[in-house]
Amino acid sequence: MSIFSKKTQPTIDPEQRALIENAQTRVRQKKKLYRHFVLFLAGAILLIVINELLGIGKEFKIFGKDWFIWAILLWIFFFLVHGINVFVLNRFMNKEWEEKQMNKLVKKQQDRIAELEEKVAVAHPLPEKKTLPDTSETATPIDPNTPL
Repeated sequence: MSIFSKKTQPTIDPEQRALIENAQTRVRQKKKLYRHFVLFLAGAILLIVINELLGIGKEFKIFGKDWFIWAILLWIFFFLVHGINVFVLNRFMNKEWEEKQMNKLVKKQQDRIAELEEKVAVAHPLPEKKTLPDTSETATPIDPNTPL
């Protein structure tokens, strides 16, 4: 191989590429969830410090509890929804499920289009074309080099 030759990229079959892309997507989802967890911990600690140590909003209570408790509980709820989305729903609604749903919808649309085309053909039939007598034996061949 010479120095100036183009390097060829190794080819990956489509099935292998789909597996790699799926794995990369899952890794990104889990990474975002872990970041969310770390952000939640830091935020919860910050809310507690703001309320308890700095005294900001100490007099504001909701149903007899400090406001930061409700904020943390709400954040826990969103974190749990995020976790369920990553670990539970993704198992049922993965790429395979998406492809099945797409195929199902495409088939439904194709059936509907065929049904509509049939209704149009029955309601508005195309006029029959009149066929001209075949004169290929008597006709002279057209020379492509002659002007029109």
